[in-house]
Amino acid sequence: MTWARTWGARVRGWKPSWVRLPRTRRGWRRLLRWSVAVCVLALLPATWLRLADGGRVRTLADVPKEPVAVVFGAGLWDGKPSPYLAHRLDAAATLYRTGRIRVVLVTGDNSRTSYNEPGAMRTYLAAHGVPADKVVLDYAGFDTWDSCSRAKRVFGIDRAVLVSQDFHIRRALALCEAAGIDAYGIGVDEPHDATWYAGGVRELLAAGKAAADVVVRPNPHFLGPREPGVARALTAGGAVR
Repeated sequence: MTWARTWGARVRGWKPSWVRLPRTRRGWRRLLRWSVAVCVLALLPATWLRLADGGRVRTLADVPKEPVAVVFGAGLWDGKPSPYLAHRLDAAATLYRTGRIRVVLVTGDNSRTSYNEPGAMRTYLAAHGVPADKVVLDYAGFDTWDSCSRAKRVFGIDRAVLVSQDFHIRRALALCEAAGIDAYGIGVDEPHDATWYAGGVRELLAAGKAAADVVVRPNPHFLGPREPGVARALTAGGAVR
């Protein structure tokens, strides 16, 4: 079994050929400086989002009245809104009942027939006091930029209250501002559990994409023609899509 012990020792001592740790104090200092620089660059987009909200993150009690609330999708569980999405919808329902908004645009994923996020959102809102004809559906809100861009370019929204969790709302505000929407945000608070921390980590990664979207302002994955649903819902009680 000598060969086995020899092979085991080699495996335990193996490291990739590209791993070259510094051998001098100067080398360690250089590695530390590069590590700090990489961390700073990685955190810059998230810091920008944190500093750029301009006091536009409000509470349900003090948010200004606006014509429309935009609720971003957050997933379905067995065809119904996930707890985080339900909390966003609860906030939108409160805004409607207190007269702070008149119409709700729900934006989410309906890329396949078996998964209809906007439809489930409207059903939930209707069960919580928001008339179905005051809920407009955006079936192609595949990410935050798509939702903001389509809200402006497809649904013609100029002013809105954005509704999401507190760890996401600043990114939504920045992207909707870049899309041409003057908005305030409601950051729905949540217990700081594993899901909340996972969302926070995801936001660190998504902040870089948000910065690129603000600079490039790409077309959404699916643009499509203008939709009159929001305008109809604001002017009358007629049916909307």
